[in-house]
Amino acid sequence: MVEVVESNVGSSVPPPSFDVGSQLYIHPSDSAGAVLVPVPFDGIGFSSWKRGVLRSLSVKNKLGFINGECLKPSSTSPNYCQWERCDAMVTSWILNSLSKDIADSVEYVFDSLELWNELKDRYDQTNGAKLYQIQKEINDLSRGSLDITSYYTKMKKLWEELNNLCVKNQCSCLCTCGAKDTVYKAEQDRRLIQFLVGLNEAYTIIRGSILMMKPLPSMGQAFALLIQEEKQREFKPNSQFFADPPSMCANSSIGQSRQTGGNSGGRGF
Repeated sequence: MVEVVESNVGSSVPPPSFDVGSQLYIHPSDSAGAVLVPVPFDGIGFSSWKRGVLRSLSVKNKLGFINGECLKPSSTSPNYCQWERCDAMVTSWILNSLSKDIADSVEYVFDSLELWNELKDRYDQTNGAKLYQIQKEINDLSRGSLDITSYYTKMKKLWEELNNLCVKNQCSCLCTCGAKDTVYKAEQDRRLIQFLVGLNEAYTIIRGSILMMKPLPSMGQAFALLIQEEKQREFKPNSQFFADPPSMCANSSIGQSRQTGGNSGGRGF
């Protein structure tokens, strides 16, 4: 019995092996039941869902199956069976990341590339109505009862969705004159003003202090100042808390001086 087994093993053709860097490599932890994103796509917020799926597939080194880089080999290729296994795995991952109704409607696609293109054709469409809806949500958003972190996160998410819709209109050329940086700074300043407008009257003083800074701080810097203000309000009654605009501006000047090597051009005023 042992001799027969050894004879069979020796006569069999070993399957092709794949390096861990190959897109045809399947990690032992990968399974068809895996989910690429925590929240299944239900027809709303396709841009955010798509970014999450692309990020997960990139980590798994399987982007080539949905962008056309890893094409299906001929049926006579030694990699044919492995490609089909990987493609079926990617297809399952995407289906698992969809709501049941949407998954049922694309259950019988031919492969993962066809599935991805089908979803993009349905939901990844830039149109005036979608742009209008997101911009209106941004304009109507205010802090209200939200804490600063929730307000900032919600606003930033809407900005990212708007950016993603307009990505085809953004210039990718190499700029040497500095115009692109100037336009970018102007856009960031516009967003900062929009963010500050949504704050309620309790933040009037700190808002004025931020607006007095020259140049205007980044969104991250403004967010840090507002968080600090919010934390201080947790320990002091509103009637006893007063922000000190000169102090705020002085701190801004010190921070900018450190960034510019301490020269006079880095002062906030």
